[in-house]
Amino acid sequence: MGTLNESGIKNTGNFQSVFSFVLPTKIIFGPGCRKDISAQLSELGVSRPLIVTDAGVSAAGVLDKVRSGLPERLNYKVFDGVEANPKDINARSGADVYRAFGADSIIAIGGGSPIDCAKSIGVLAANGASDIKAFEGKNAPSKPLPPLICVPTTSGTGSELTFSSVITDTKNNYKMTVKNPFTAPKIAICDPELTLSVPPAITAATGMDALTHAIEAFTANCSEPISDAAALYAIELISQNLVAAFRDGSNLEARSRMLMGSMLAGIAFSHSDVASVHCIAESLGGMYDLPHGICNAIFLPYVMEYNMSFCEQRYARVAQAMGAGNKNDDAGLLAKAAVDTVKRLAKEVKLPPFSSLNVKSADYSKIASFSAKNISTESNPRPMTEDDYMAVLKMAIG
Repeated sequence: MGTLNESGIKNTGNFQSVFSFVLPTKIIFGPGCRKDISAQLSELGVSRPLIVTDAGVSAAGVLDKVRSGLPERLNYKVFDGVEANPKDINARSGADVYRAFGADSIIAIGGGSPIDCAKSIGVLAANGASDIKAFEGKNAPSKPLPPLICVPTTSGTGSELTFSSVITDTKNNYKMTVKNPFTAPKIAICDPELTLSVPPAITAATGMDALTHAIEAFTANCSEPISDAAALYAIELISQNLVAAFRDGSNLEARSRMLMGSMLAGIAFSHSDVASVHCIAESLGGMYDLPHGICNAIFLPYVMEYNMSFCEQRYARVAQAMGAGNKNDDAGLLAKAAVDTVKRLAKEVKLPPFSSLNVKSADYSKIASFSAKNISTESNPRPMTEDDYMAVLKMAIG
């Protein structure tokens, strides 16, 4: 049932359910901590890593910043063939390079795309396989990855701390999830200095992606108390620092808080789940190759509105974490304030409306179908069918 705080909002927490909390990833955080990568390689006892990244990270000079901290005599190979919304063919190509080079470990440098692809490369390498489709779903991988070090360069996916790899199935044009604690990185080196060069538009999209992770993790029907704690602090950090990071990318304090918020959100949804916002965003990403963070930002308030009557108390807690609404508002008013604050944030960081994505109306039915089949649909606080997803799509159309 939960107790009531002074605003009359229930402090719910699923304390009657049995749950486990596993965080196998060692976290190193702080400005300049990328210089510790050499020591971590030695600690893992590896000497021949495959570096997985994308062309954007290389062009921005971020790859060179990380490589400057590697031992001079380290023998490594760079694979930068990762696309946005990483594809099954990218994972296959990376695994081929891993084997041909005789790598003994992986270093992923970049946003969610290189990190997710690196995980799938590791799955293929560990299992002697070539098609990541064989490992779709929960708990499919049966062997640990080669040692994986992740160095995030955006404050968005939290993939450096999650058990999931989201990959586009190019044959069927949808995003599939490979999920298992085996896919968790060994080490996450989280240096906010590496996020200083992220352009405003990407700062906005990735920041709203992280906020979506945190809100969905807190409101998912499989949440638990430890993930709740991580999610609520993530919501606070992201909502209070996203605009500052967007307006002034050199603001190291805001960048540091955004990176920590993204990390906490990743921890939260790994131990809870995401829900219907991600189901829609992944359907759009698979079909149209659209930016994941933008899709999340567009649909977060509409899914929240649709879910409202099923988790009003939880959305009220979200509002409190964001500093939204008035102290003495009841749960209904606070829940509405949470939705309004999400909409305001998206506007302040200049994220586009659904109409700008040029999604064909003829595809709405297919989008709804893919969304309903997503493995995270079952975690949404409101039961969702294809018809429900169609209703949310129509809300976004306006």
